[in-house]
Amino acid sequence: MFMNAADREPSPSSARTVEARAQSRSAFARLNDLLAPIQPGQPPINCAVGEPQHPVPAFAGPVFAQHIADLGRYPANKGTDLFRKAAAGWLARRYDLPRAIDPETDVLVLNGTREGLFLAAIAASRNAPPRAGTPAILVPNPCYGAYSAGASASHCETVYLPATAANGFLPDLDALDDALLARTVALYIASPSNPQGSVASRDYLARLVTLARKHDFMVFSDECYSEIYFGDKPTGILEVGGPDYANVVAFNSLSKRSNLPGLRVGFVAGDRNFLARFLEYRNNAAPQVPMPAQAVAAAALDDEMHVIENRKLYAQKFDLADQIIGDRYGYKRPAGGFFLWLNVAEQGGSVVAAERLWREAGVRVLPGEYASFTQGDGSNPGRDYIRVAMVHDNATTAEALHRLVSVLG
Repeated sequence: MFMNAADREPSPSSARTVEARAQSRSAFARLNDLLAPIQPGQPPINCAVGEPQHPVPAFAGPVFAQHIADLGRYPANKGTDLFRKAAAGWLARRYDLPRAIDPETDVLVLNGTREGLFLAAIAASRNAPPRAGTPAILVPNPCYGAYSAGASASHCETVYLPATAANGFLPDLDALDDALLARTVALYIASPSNPQGSVASRDYLARLVTLARKHDFMVFSDECYSEIYFGDKPTGILEVGGPDYANVVAFNSLSKRSNLPGLRVGFVAGDRNFLARFLEYRNNAAPQVPMPAQAVAAAALDDEMHVIENRKLYAQKFDLADQIIGDRYGYKRPAGGFFLWLNVAEQGGSVVAAERLWREAGVRVLPGEYASFTQGDGSNPGRDYIRVAMVHDNATTAEALHRLVSVLG
């Protein structure tokens, strides 16, 4: 059911090498190779990249300018007092925490969450207690590429956990046996998930934390889409982390919440013992975050009005999907995030559908096969799906969806 590092190298050896190399490349590099020889049939609309297109908050420029002199100073790797207090304050307002986050010990700034999610795997592997067998890092499948890259760089065995419709597009915790958990160093989870938009329940997260403490591994909870939701607020893992937040850390950023992907500011919060070791590693290996950028991020965390308006704009786009797509391709409005995860098995699968949409409609989407990894049994959880990023204005979104339906039927 699961795929480990050895499983990714099928026989014969030449085919195994090709498959391993293909899966080690980024999804977008593979997409570029796929579509480069093809002329788009209509003016292009790029729905492949999850880059927010809503306006940057009006206060961002003035706040950055106010702190421009700080570009002449080296920032501390842990983050400015201003930013860490803002992050701790936002967490306290957003979540029902068992205790307040201490800005001094429980939160660190990140140069965007991608580098944090990547480096966390290496830090966990270096500081993990002895494992009962080959150390392993567990990764949902499909997943954000930083998880698998970090797991690979850690020199642990990467074990992919299929997140399919059968288990609500989340890893099946019942399928994790004690032998695997006993050698696990860390487990990645995303809620809302990318690309499917599934939200883990409080009970699911609590059970995951119980497993982590029983077997003494870290849980890396990617909550970057936490503020884009269409029903109840998603539960954060820190809410079930207990008063010491042992074995759990949450990652978040300003990219999706505040339409600031180019600011490259995020944070990680939780287990202070892990964060102390993580900071030691990051002091030597991680990029620092400019202080003016941290000031903008602090201002964004202190303001909720732009987040509320942002969420309304995404809801409008999913209203369009409800109307235009209807019940095609297994579509249901996701609980969170800003992607469509559409089943195109009847249209030939993800790669064939992506090629057709580009050739006939000029719509660029990401094949789910490229966002996933082939399991040991040859299955790929994304093979039958395409990911459509709902990041454009309403008119562009409607045009893209109409073209999609006209081509795929």
